Amino acid sequence: MNARMVSGLVAGLIFGLGLIISGMADPAKVLNFLDVFGSWDPSLAFVMGAAVIVTSAGYRMAFMSPKPMFDDAFHVPLAKAVDMPLLGGAALFGLGWGLAGFCPGPALTSLALAADGTLVFVPAMVIGLWAARFTPKV
Repeated sequence: MNARMVSGLVAGLIFGLGLIISGMADPAKVLNFLDVFGSWDPSLAFVMGAAVIVTSAGYRMAFMSPKPMFDDAFHVPLAKAVDMPLLGGAALFGLGWGLAGFCPGPALTSLALAADGTLVFVPAMVIGLWAARFTPKV
């Protein structure tokens, strides 16, 4: 196992641990955040805010280097247009998140915890990822 794989594994474990500690691996917590007129739980907003702060600091530190540790250059998306594939993907993501309370990271973490719904959500997600390979690129 090379250093790139080890760093990816460590990053994934830290991400998964953060999801478990924050309660974001529990779809009920996510669904309660979306239930503004019912049993609203604002804690997800604090988790998201903290994530934005940590990510911003991480990007600032990363871009101080001339290149990444395990590549020759940074690969930053150049597209700035808001197009139909972007809107459609965002809508599908939001729909799945709102209906199931899962997005991909927490779903995989919850699968390892044998949480309810993951045995349906994760295979559906994998099928969707596979099917997306065959959609026309714009």
